Amino acid sequence: MFFSKVKSFISGKKGITLLSFLGLYFLSTSVSWAIFSYLLTEPDFSFNGSKDPRSQIADLPKTQECPINGEMYTEPEREIWETRRPIAAIIENNAASRPPSGLSKADVVYESVAEGGITRFVVIYYCGAAAENIDIAPVRSARVYHIDWASEYGDKPIFMHVGGANDYGGFGDTVKEAKALELLTTLGWRVAGGNDFDTTYDSGFPIFWRNYERLDKKVATEHTMMASLDAAYKEAEKRGFSYKDKNGNSWDSGFVKWSFADGKPLSSPKATEISFEFWEGGLFSKEYSVTWNYDPETNGYLRENGGAKHMDLETGSQISAKNVVVMFTEQKGPVDRNMHILYTTVGEGKTLIFQNGGVIEGTWEKTSRTARTRFFEKDGKEIDFVRGQIWIEILPKNNKVNY
Repeated sequence: MFFSKVKSFISGKKGITLLSFLGLYFLSTSVSWAIFSYLLTEPDFSFNGSKDPRSQIADLPKTQECPINGEMYTEPEREIWETRRPIAAIIENNAASRPPSGLSKADVVYESVAEGGITRFVVIYYCGAAAENIDIAPVRSARVYHIDWASEYGDKPIFMHVGGANDYGGFGDTVKEAKALELLTTLGWRVAGGNDFDTTYDSGFPIFWRNYERLDKKVATEHTMMASLDAAYKEAEKRGFSYKDKNGNSWDSGFVKWSFADGKPLSSPKATEISFEFWEGGLFSKEYSVTWNYDPETNGYLRENGGAKHMDLETGSQISAKNVVVMFTEQKGPVDRNMHILYTTVGEGKTLIFQNGGVIEGTWEKTSRTARTRFFEKDGKEIDFVRGQIWIEILPKNNKVNY
């Protein structure tokens, strides 16, 4: 009796309508789930169809020196980075955007003020990004001095950012020497299929995407841009910017390596707490103040920003470095109503280099935009960096560093 009633209902008008509705519901649900699953799935960045060399990394001896910061890695990691060229990514440090993602995987980090005492990073990825795909965030806009530091890493490094200092709304309100996008065009980076990866120009998903859920708090849209380094490398390969360019020239043909040495901790550390401000007495000076605490167990330095531990969201660890370099330079500005500032990047000046629990007083020198910034002791001998991550803090020449 029950089944005959069900059969009768299904064959009736109401039953057909219900079945049609259910069919549409399940179809739309399946399609939505398929799209959602695709968007959440990491793209396939296989290595030319061969076995992924990353699967061989675990437990192998670290015998290969990174040419950028001297850290030691495995042979499979070297094989990976020798198919690529460095990435220079612009990562913000606005207090509302912390903690960042992927900063602890950098080889070298440059920190300087963007505007109003708020700092921003030029983050160099090469060796530290070989073992795994690194998602970085939040990516922000570029400044002319960012380009000068990125230019040290080959003729055309992969330059990742979201726009840059330029005229806004066609009002001509940015001075010429601060126009980052014009400089990128002049250098030949900002052309179709070039090494300039900018979301406002020719780069989108899966390289860049907005993630409003990255932090457990609501943030403004400008703090939400993420990027995948593997996706950037895949696109760079298509554009002819792998280890070698289309003409067979390797990115490092004119690259000047720094000198590296194994760490040798002082038996009695002399500089265990290094602290400074970028914009002394400014409105946000305390939020962007930095302290590096020497950790004798690792012979490294742990970073605090704005009075709190500076963490990497992806790893859950406190950001650290083997070398902390304070580079004193001329700071000019604000130079326009957009509050842009300028740094003297080419020239020379004083420097403090903290490593092994001690400090070296010396000088820095950069002879041209593409030349390597080099660091020297007072007697003229070039500095040996301790193998590992290097942080370069760019301060106005009269700022005070406590240690």
